[in-house]
Amino acid sequence: MIESFNNKTDKVGDDFKKTITTGSKVDIAAGIFSIYGYAALKKELDKIKQLRFIFTDPTFIELDKNKREQRQFQINSNHRKKAISGSDFEINLKNELTGKAIAQECKKWIEQKVSFKTNAVNQYIQPHLRLKNDESNFVYMGINEFTSAGLGYQKDNTILNQIIKTDDLDTTQQYAQNFEDVWNDKKVLKDVTTEVIDYIAELYKENSPEFVYYVTLHNIFNEFLEGVSEDELANEKTGFKESVIWNKLYDFQRDAVLGIINKLERHNGCILADSVGLGKTFSALGVIKYYQERNRTVLVLCPKKLGDNWKTFLNNYDDNPLIKDRFNYDVLYHTDLSRNKGFSNGIDLSRINWGNYDLVVIDESHNFRNNDPKKDKITRYQKLLHQVMQAGVKTKVLMLSATPVNNKFTDLKNQIALAYEGQTQVIDNHMDVSQSVDSILRNSQKIFNDWSKLEDKERTSQQLLSRLNTNFDFFKLLDSVTIARSRKHIEKYYDMEKIGKFPTRLKPITHRSDITELKGFIGIADLYQELSKLNLCTYSPMNYILASKAQFYSDLYDTETNQGSSFKQSHREKSLQTLMRVNLLKRLESSVDSFRITLEKLVNRIESNINNIEDFEQNGTKSYTDEPQVNDINLDVESDDWLDTEFSIGDKVKINLADMNTSGWKIDLQEDYAIANALLNEIKQVTPEHDKKLQDLKQFIANKVNNPINDGNKKIIIFSAFSDTVDYLYKNTALYSKEQHNLESAKITGSDKNKTTLDIANEFNNILINFSPRSKSRGNTTAPEIDILIATDCISEGQNLQDCDTLINYDIHWNPVRIIQRFGRVDRIGSQNKVIQLINFWPQLSLDDYINLKNRVESKMFMVDMTATGEDNVLTNQSSDLLFRKKQLQQLQDEVVDIEDVDTGVSITDLGLNDFRMDLVNYINENGSLESAPSGIHTVCNKVIEKGIHEGVIFVLKNINSDVNIDSINQLHPFYLVYIKENGEILSNHLNVKHTLDILRLLSKGKGEPIRDAYEYFNLETDDGNNMDAYSGMLGESINSILNTKEESDVDSLFSEGGTSALVNSIQGLEDFELLTFTVIK
Repeated sequence: MIESFNNKTDKVGDDFKKTITTGSKVDIAAGIFSIYGYAALKKELDKIKQLRFIFTDPTFIELDKNKREQRQFQINSNHRKKAISGSDFEINLKNELTGKAIAQECKKWIEQKVSFKTNAVNQYIQPHLRLKNDESNFVYMGINEFTSAGLGYQKDNTILNQIIKTDDLDTTQQYAQNFEDVWNDKKVLKDVTTEVIDYIAELYKENSPEFVYYVTLHNIFNEFLEGVSEDELANEKTGFKESVIWNKLYDFQRDAVLGIINKLERHNGCILADSVGLGKTFSALGVIKYYQERNRTVLVLCPKKLGDNWKTFLNNYDDNPLIKDRFNYDVLYHTDLSRNKGFSNGIDLSRINWGNYDLVVIDESHNFRNNDPKKDKITRYQKLLHQVMQAGVKTKVLMLSATPVNNKFTDLKNQIALAYEGQTQVIDNHMDVSQSVDSILRNSQKIFNDWSKLEDKERTSQQLLSRLNTNFDFFKLLDSVTIARSRKHIEKYYDMEKIGKFPTRLKPITHRSDITELKGFIGIADLYQELSKLNLCTYSPMNYILASKAQFYSDLYDTETNQGSSFKQSHREKSLQTLMRVNLLKRLESSVDSFRITLEKLVNRIESNINNIEDFEQNGTKSYTDEPQVNDINLDVESDDWLDTEFSIGDKVKINLADMNTSGWKIDLQEDYAIANALLNEIKQVTPEHDKKLQDLKQFIANKVNNPINDGNKKIIIFSAFSDTVDYLYKNTALYSKEQHNLESAKITGSDKNKTTLDIANEFNNILINFSPRSKSRGNTTAPEIDILIATDCISEGQNLQDCDTLINYDIHWNPVRIIQRFGRVDRIGSQNKVIQLINFWPQLSLDDYINLKNRVESKMFMVDMTATGEDNVLTNQSSDLLFRKKQLQQLQDEVVDIEDVDTGVSITDLGLNDFRMDLVNYINENGSLESAPSGIHTVCNKVIEKGIHEGVIFVLKNINSDVNIDSINQLHPFYLVYIKENGEILSNHLNVKHTLDILRLLSKGKGEPIRDAYEYFNLETDDGNNMDAYSGMLGESINSILNTKEESDVDSLFSEGGTSALVNSIQGLEDFELLTFTVIK
């Protein structure tokens, strides 16, 4: 008798149930065995006497990994092994989460009745099943796998396959004999019963959180492992992990070093953009040590103010904590790129081979954000690109910056372009993106521009990130070439007991001082009003050239950039007027002395202009007005380079007074002179003893001495944007502090005018070492120390001064980022201080009045578009921007925030996935492959309420329809992570992959053993895995959340540019997702 089954209407499984009797013997040859195949026939299979199973293809056999042709066989072998926990067509069953209980029962059954052997020679064995009862024999041909799908109980991808059953005597005897012959041939088959039992035991054993974490990572980042070569990973054989620097690094810094090396080898460049106070210099030194051990030549390019920091680690100094590492790199300054001769740190710049460095480390790389081309002039950026990166040997570049992006994505592009040797128009095949760097950042800029036009309430960083989600290549780009962690990230996801905590920030003290208490002195509002009346025409002689001569001077002094746009001298002058007006305003806010000095210079300049005109009118003796030509005006209001007139001064602009409307210019000059001179006479009344702000500062110093916030700590840093103010404060507080409080003072302005009351050398670094001897590793622990340090922003970046616990901003910077950077000198990881204090001096005005007056003074700030790019100029006055700035300044009055929390625009922190990749690489290097790890495994962890980790489950799923990414907005497609509470609330949806992985890392890393109290509670709750209805329901809710998020994005896309994502693709539900792992949090 012959019967056939199509497994659609006629299921072979149903026939087995009728045919199997007590004592039956079963022989099976098939490609796959699944515990769900057992579960489908459990009642019948428990009655049989024995079952012999042959894997028709090699399974549980270790093949020669060195033979390339064996690789695919190994992949298939692992696939067959993993199918034991559920085949590709048993996803629905796996998602019921009953696999643990089924595996336990299946293992017991196998131990009692089943033997497994595998094809060991990779020769063909025909799939079939033979069933022998007491009085009958049956053979089933066409059963390719012993699974619930193979039995007909789950849908598979079969289109045409008939299973044939026969009881023909000759046929059944022939199959029986053939099976027996093969079964007993040790050359053909290998017994793997133990391996199968052990594997099934893995399915229900209690897994450590760490193991499940790494299995999760292996599933997600397996393609990364396959695509990475050994050269792209840090080679520990260099011995760099035995170095002093490596052993001084915190865990998060070590993660950064390994990630940077990978990115440098893979993409040729990396931007390390960790937040202020996280020790980017030491991380960079770890990278330098690695390449130094590989005999690579290294150049450090840094601002001159940071040069001593880097040179310390090169020299045989007492305060060099890394002296045993014998660092060997060149240190040059950013400004050296503009020089062709002379010496810098003993290097002859006329002879240097810029193209011979293997690695260039650029400290404060945001100084290279701009690449504005100039005609007939090579900028620093261009020299760096052409002579360092493109010329000579292949050069890798590591860039260090806490603020690599300001408000334009070209900031990022210009830095990334260094790694690509300027070729940002091509697609990086290592990056898994569909666009070039140029296109990615251009699209992101458009999104940013739209975001910047939103109302103040909607204009948040979170809103910006949500919008950038539509350009997912942007995140892949960041992930590929940046490492950026925030302070909050480190605190939440690393063991702070090992690292040492950050100090607690006390609420900032906001102090407003009057200018003076002298009666009759002009009020601050009236001062602002007078400043707004100034035309500052002394800076704009081009405005007064006679019409008949305008073209002559335009041809003489206007220039064109390499991009073909015109750069007019009259435009330069308008820019200079703007900057000088801002300069006056900021110096007034800084100190009466700085304001007086600036007013005197202005009055003298105007007076000189008027005298020249009068001499010309009367005698004709002075026929030209000579004006310095300002070549480089940085219009970025975030920068203060222009405040101390650090312009690039070119040749004189000479204008023949005979070609000017001198009478009109003279009238305007006289108006400005009257206003400026009156203000100067007024301000001269305010001597130091009548300077209310200065006296208030002395009171703060006294309060600090009498009421220290940390026992015994008297140290204070006082910041000002202006060297004039620093000189004034030192002159008028140093003696007071010494005589009244026995405090030693010092001032640093970045020039050679540094001073200190201690009898020590006044070099920049020597003053810092004696101000913060512990953080700077000063050798002499008993020598006197400096207590008060008064400084400009020359020390606001890159310095560790955490011996100090109090910082005073004597003048408020308009850019909140600069205030945070200043505070970062003392607000650092591992500080000895329990608390730290920020004190901000503000003008004696409400914030609303301050913003309004600032607006009025800047009302003449209309700026021409000098770049001809069509972008809004950053100094163009817009009310929305003023409201935005007000919001930021208000925030700083109430709390000290991190840079990434100031909603100024683009923050790239905490977006990268590099830490997880490096975790996986290190684990596999130490523990071997995870290729055959079963899917569907789980672990149980304890909740961490203080870090916001509540009870729930994190499901890690794979969309089996991997050809379709749901509208290209899931960074990890086809993998989806959902963190859900027991009540169905989604704590982190599938778009927040970085956040969810961070939680898994925190819960799991370092926990190499199962957590007994957690898993025992879970097992009791679920009857040892037999009652998983609640968790299966949560899995369903998690998948629904993915579908709902898609539906929401479909609706949103109907109202956005670029068309709709609706109907682009669809996913059905539970059956489209395979459960890879789940982590229960109790």
